[in-house]
Amino acid sequence: MPAAARASRASDRLAERWNVSRRERLNVSRSERLNVARLRLTVSAMPSRPDRSAVADRPRSPRAAPVFPDPAGSAAAGSVPSAKARPAPAHEAAGDELPPPLLELCEARRSWGRTTALDGLSFEVEPGEFVAVLGPNGAGKTTMIRAIAGRVRLDAGQIRFAGKRLRPGRTRPEIGVVPQDLAVYPDLSARENLTVFAKLHGVAGGEIAHRVSTVLEWIGLADRGDDLVGTFSGGMKRRINIACAVLHGPRLVLLDEPTVGVDPQSREKIFDMLTALREQGTAFLLTTHHLEEAEARCDRIVIVDHGRVIAAGRVPELIRATIGTGSHVTLRLDRPLDEPIPNVPTSPDPRTVSARLEDVATDLPRLLRHLQRYGYGVQDVHVRPPSLQSVFLHLTGRDLRE
Repeated sequence: MPAAARASRASDRLAERWNVSRRERLNVSRSERLNVARLRLTVSAMPSRPDRSAVADRPRSPRAAPVFPDPAGSAAAGSVPSAKARPAPAHEAAGDELPPPLLELCEARRSWGRTTALDGLSFEVEPGEFVAVLGPNGAGKTTMIRAIAGRVRLDAGQIRFAGKRLRPGRTRPEIGVVPQDLAVYPDLSARENLTVFAKLHGVAGGEIAHRVSTVLEWIGLADRGDDLVGTFSGGMKRRINIACAVLHGPRLVLLDEPTVGVDPQSREKIFDMLTALREQGTAFLLTTHHLEEAEARCDRIVIVDHGRVIAAGRVPELIRATIGTGSHVTLRLDRPLDEPIPNVPTSPDPRTVSARLEDVATDLPRLLRHLQRYGYGVQDVHVRPPSLQSVFLHLTGRDLRE
């Protein structure tokens, strides 16, 4: 069956399976919803340019000191809202209504001449969620990132942030962008790079030095802060690249291949950095070709192809709805098969037997005994459980994309 047909059938099954309310999908209790509402009310009470001098007065979370501390805002600059000016209690404002997603793409469309990059792309990102958007080359991921960042104007559709429509050409201080290509100045030091980006993001002058020092500690480069970035290794440059994008403390971070070309140790350090931000409630939207990375790190997966979402959900849900939960088992025999064995799938290699087993613990010993009855020994066994990569190839096909 062609990949497009498989994707269409799988998408229909997924849509039926996931035709539930956002409240059921999120599985949050009323008390948790009220906590989210309180956070939103606190943020909504802050001015667009909060008084940075109030940093020391802001109450800290009992869980951990924030990586990027922000001052508490007020209804009027330099003052705390009066009792009359304070928002209504969260339980009165929230009721049973669930707050809107942090990010919504609604039927986003964009074409470049005759090439359609986005063809009705729609999905959501919740506050604090880590979502991976996967797709083959040309699926529309880069156009999507640029549209969310405000660098591409949609032909049709909407992008909403915390329930408000994002207008093209407007600054988006609550969104940080980590591009795939390094966006740092090699002829400036790490400290100078961070200072430049802090100013570009509107961090108040009196706060920049402290924040830059804090971020250098956070990325593990405090002892290299005055060295030129051009002298850094690839992994160190990636860390600086991320730090420049999140220095201002955005609520959503767009990560476009943030670990491309780095060694495993640097990759672990980068995700440790992102975990520290996530513990404070930062949401992440990741595009990557490292499928095992997305499977291990992300809450939810969105697979796109030809500018549309063809599947979305948690990895176990995607596996059940597409390829099934059985494991692929390959056995290397001690000699080639003389003739096909009943109930044993054949393989192009006469010394190899492959089968999909639903219950490996029960079915594999049964298969081994079956082969022994026909006089064959087994030299090697390889068990490959279902994975996100299997789902991805099942839905998008194995043809190369340029």
